[in-house]
Amino acid sequence: MRRGTHFFHLENWHAAHLLIRAALSLVGLHSRGRRNALNIQVRHNDICLERLPQAFDGYTLLQLTDLHLDSSPDYVYCLMERVRGLQYDACVMTGDFRFRTYGPYAPTLTALTRLRPLLGNTVYAVLGNHDSIRMVPGLEAIGVRVLMNESVCIKREESALTIVGIDDAHYYGTHNMQKASSEVLNGACTILLSHTPEPYRHAAHDDFSVMLCGHTHGGQICLPGGVPIITDSDAPRALSRGAWRYHEMVGYTSVGCGVSIVDIRLNCLPEVTLHRLLRCQ
Repeated sequence: MRRGTHFFHLENWHAAHLLIRAALSLVGLHSRGRRNALNIQVRHNDICLERLPQAFDGYTLLQLTDLHLDSSPDYVYCLMERVRGLQYDACVMTGDFRFRTYGPYAPTLTALTRLRPLLGNTVYAVLGNHDSIRMVPGLEAIGVRVLMNESVCIKREESALTIVGIDDAHYYGTHNMQKASSEVLNGACTILLSHTPEPYRHAAHDDFSVMLCGHTHGGQICLPGGVPIITDSDAPRALSRGAWRYHEMVGYTSVGCGVSIVDIRLNCLPEVTLHRLLRCQ
């Protein structure tokens, strides 16, 4: 963990879930919040890019983030039903596969093994602050390519689209943008997968075209109108959910399809996101 940058990590406070559940039960919102957590939405987001090769015009990415797969069997079933039948070219997962930040990860891999056949042939992922590096062999054994400060080039006809993945920049601080993009050609259309939006300035400076991230859960428990109470991120609140832009880089922060700390969502429904890449004319 980086020292001196994050004073308080709510997800590591083991009594937090008890206090939050008690407070929501007291005001009669606990049952409603649990129903909301299973009401996973499908969001559509068009991304217009000048540098996108013509061969990739219309290329679609399914983004799943903050899955927290071992939170409950009911949730895994709902997620499987939501992604079933969706049309896309590749799936990207931006971290936090495990519910807790510690302990066994076998239940997480078991749940992902059930989900994986529904995600198509091509799946790329990065790790989040809930994940252990020990999960990587299990993830790759079921066909999930984990990008740990690495890049991969997708070929179509004579054109290429580069996907870059960095390690967790929120808690562990093990991201290395320079290493991850070391094989990327200057001027190429590049998509950065990051668990958190926090390194957005660095990403824009390194000339990434798109940044896809999660981590914030959009607040998960929000005030009416979707105003987050806590985002657990150093990034500006304008970057805590949905589409955004920083200088020339387009970004999207998904509110995630799972839950953390407590299996409840209020005024912030979970989502899976279909990003359609479009070539600007």
